[in-house]
Amino acid sequence: MSFGFLPNDGQPDFDALLKKFSEMGIEANELAGAKSFFESMRSKNTGPGQSLITTANLREIAKKIITAKGDLPTGTADQNQCAQSLQLANLWLDAEILFPAAVVPSQSAWSKRDWLEDSAQGWQSVIEPLAVGMADALGNVIATTNNPLPIEFMGSGEQTQAQQEAMKLMLAQVLRGLMGNLIETQLGQTIGLLANSITGANDVAIPLLKADSGSHLIPQNIAEWSDGVGIDQEQVAIYLSLRESAAARLFANTPWLQNYIKDLITAYGKGITIDVESITRQAEEAMTSGEIDINNPQSINLALNAGLFTPQQTPAQELALTKLEMTLALIEGWIDHVISQVAAERIPAFSALIENSRRRRATNAPMQQLFANLLAVEVSPRKMREASAFWSEVKTLRGSDGRDKCWEDPAFLPMPEDLADVKGFLNSVTVPDDLSGLI
Repeated sequence: MSFGFLPNDGQPDFDALLKKFSEMGIEANELAGAKSFFESMRSKNTGPGQSLITTANLREIAKKIITAKGDLPTGTADQNQCAQSLQLANLWLDAEILFPAAVVPSQSAWSKRDWLEDSAQGWQSVIEPLAVGMADALGNVIATTNNPLPIEFMGSGEQTQAQQEAMKLMLAQVLRGLMGNLIETQLGQTIGLLANSITGANDVAIPLLKADSGSHLIPQNIAEWSDGVGIDQEQVAIYLSLRESAAARLFANTPWLQNYIKDLITAYGKGITIDVESITRQAEEAMTSGEIDINNPQSINLALNAGLFTPQQTPAQELALTKLEMTLALIEGWIDHVISQVAAERIPAFSALIENSRRRRATNAPMQQLFANLLAVEVSPRKMREASAFWSEVKTLRGSDGRDKCWEDPAFLPMPEDLADVKGFLNSVTVPDDLSGLI
């Protein structure tokens, strides 16, 4: 087998390199992903700009998790019931929300796989910049080092500078593919877990679907959600329909929001660097304390997953994460607020339902875990409540329309310090009708 590096000529051996990684405790399927990436890169003659996450792979990974739990098809009765619930939800929301409702689609009920098929592209678009940032940082460690590579990674005999550089390039590409595969696998698993738990197409509360996708419910998950809650399913269904309809309206009428979230993740990804000296020092300290056993590769994986080698964040990254956390909290808070305005007096068990929903999303949310693991972002229930209170105060000061107009541009969204002085924040982002005093 030839990858352009011939072992018999003293050049790097790709298969030997993968074997070395395997001996370090890296799983076979992750190595296969790196190998596939490398072969694809060579066949397409593309460089670091190649996508690390593909929608096909995301779907394949997620489908395995969905299949393991089971995916019930939707029937005519499901479609009729979901359409009625969404129509009622939109009727209630019409008087509260500035954003118009989209036409309820003919297929109001979705299976888990329906949601997977429609959301995979959105997931790929949002998370790809993070994968690129991590992969490039890892590859740059190898590509830019001035030190020779260990003999284990090279063929026998003396190595020329050109051979060393060729090997560094190859190793950097393999590590880039490996990192992409790791993130792709984690993301695919997260999507599969979400598909098994979300109750609507927009229940993740980040914009993933096309603007004209509309609102959809997942009957199988709604039935499971209501089990054990002690509340009749009719109340549960209208509550979840309100959440779905409100989110769908918000996302359909804020076309900038998905790119804004993606740009924040991109800004974080571009700032990722790997401080080799710091990692070496931490590794030595961990081995001295026994946290890492060099003879036990699994301990290295555990240390990595525990964040032992988490790099220091730059100010730009910290700002991006602050804005991302705030945006996610504002979305959740707005949804909670608007449905409270229309349903608190109409649904007898509303207080119990919203509290149960918040608790489930805080303690059993795969997306929360994904962002926590990859970005160190975790939107707490307290932050969601603060965001909901912010929107309530905005409505008191500016009315429903004034509240929803805050979504016209990210400049109109608050930062954490603005939540304590809503009136002051609104005044700071409001352009006066009479500008003569500013001239």
